[in-house]
Amino acid sequence: MSSHDPPTPVTPVTPVTPVKLVPLPPFKPDLYERAWQSVPHPTLPLLATTHQKSVTVFSLSTLSAHSSLTNGHERSVRSTTWKPNLPPHKLCLITGSFDSSAGLWRWEDEGQGGSGSLEVEMTGGVEAASEDKDWELIVVLEGHESEVKSVAFSPSGQYVATCSRDKAVWIWEDVGASETDDEWETIAVLNEHDGDVKAVAWCPDTNRSGRGRYSNDVLASASYDDTVRIWREDDEGEWVCVAVLEGHKGTVWGVQWEPNPKTDRFPRLLTWSADRTIRVWTLKEEEDEAEGAPRHAFGGLGVIPNTMRRSLKEEWNCTAILPTAHTRDIYSATWSPETGRVASSGSDGVIAIYGEEASDVDGAVGVVTEDEAAAELDGDVLMSNGHSQSKPEASKQWKLLSTTPNAHGPYEINHVTWCKRYDAGCPPEKRGVEEMLVSTGDDGIVRPWQIS
Repeated sequence: MSSHDPPTPVTPVTPVTPVKLVPLPPFKPDLYERAWQSVPHPTLPLLATTHQKSVTVFSLSTLSAHSSLTNGHERSVRSTTWKPNLPPHKLCLITGSFDSSAGLWRWEDEGQGGSGSLEVEMTGGVEAASEDKDWELIVVLEGHESEVKSVAFSPSGQYVATCSRDKAVWIWEDVGASETDDEWETIAVLNEHDGDVKAVAWCPDTNRSGRGRYSNDVLASASYDDTVRIWREDDEGEWVCVAVLEGHKGTVWGVQWEPNPKTDRFPRLLTWSADRTIRVWTLKEEEDEAEGAPRHAFGGLGVIPNTMRRSLKEEWNCTAILPTAHTRDIYSATWSPETGRVASSGSDGVIAIYGEEASDVDGAVGVVTEDEAAAELDGDVLMSNGHSQSKPEASKQWKLLSTTPNAHGPYEINHVTWCKRYDAGCPPEKRGVEEMLVSTGDDGIVRPWQIS
């Protein structure tokens, strides 16, 4: 996946709490070619895997192929994502390809009153044959000058973000008159990155009150220029970069927002890199004195003239670097919405799992401030191991829970994701509830893992 020379090997830290990955039967059929990414449907037992010029959609109930997207792209499909908020008998995927385009695809099950095989899947039964149902390529989004590396739907499905080797991020808006009237137009071309843009991710639609002068949608982009940028739409309808996250010492391969924050603070951001580190970033917020609740650092700016407001930026701090677990590039990481655990994979063939746990040493419980954490990570002060007496709250620490070497044999692992289990090996009462990991690699195998 990368042409980077392997860096000097480092010694991983010893896991603190034992967690074991148990391989489940792999998805069938084997793809027999390098696979790049597997993305679970937000509500249905389906998983979309990109490989070569196509996408195979697998059933999470049968662990077998459901349908395929073919004959739409001239070069490899590297990224895909599901459109949210659709009824269960309507499916929509967008694909990003190295042919410089993105494709919008639709699939509809007309059987059994519009529910058909997907409803059968939800019960864990054997799915009706889907070979006679085809995905239809509806719209091709063109404009990038080079390979499209990543695509992402906003939480509402109104926007699509695409990014490319041409160093640009494009934002497209659905301007169709109805849910199935597919008409998209470009509303922003963002050119501030100095290198290829590897990944884009929209902040989930949760815990984002107090956004002040900004719209509800927040986008992050990761680049070969070693940075992450945060983008928002201002009150004049312009998409602007409100923060540049600097600290990684190599290509930032990806970015994910905290999927289910446990507090009322703004969701944190997870990034991973060729420098073999995974970092957590936190938006600096102010305390609302009237209510005692955190709010956007630049919210409530109605009294400040527009000419001043446009120049204001957000402050994001790196508040954690996860323990060392990899000896080469980290290609993928995934943050569980259920447990808050993080899993990562990469060029070294290792799958690592991390947990964020409260700490209490000698009865002294505290939380390190964002400024102190940033200073520690920069080497400006001695590491305090996450403890400070600045606030009477329990601090959070990340611990390495498990490493699984050679998870795909000698092959690189390009992607790892959490998703729900629906397979026959899962107890009926836990189907759709229990989580598993799914890893995707150069061996063309899509492999599910039970967490033991």
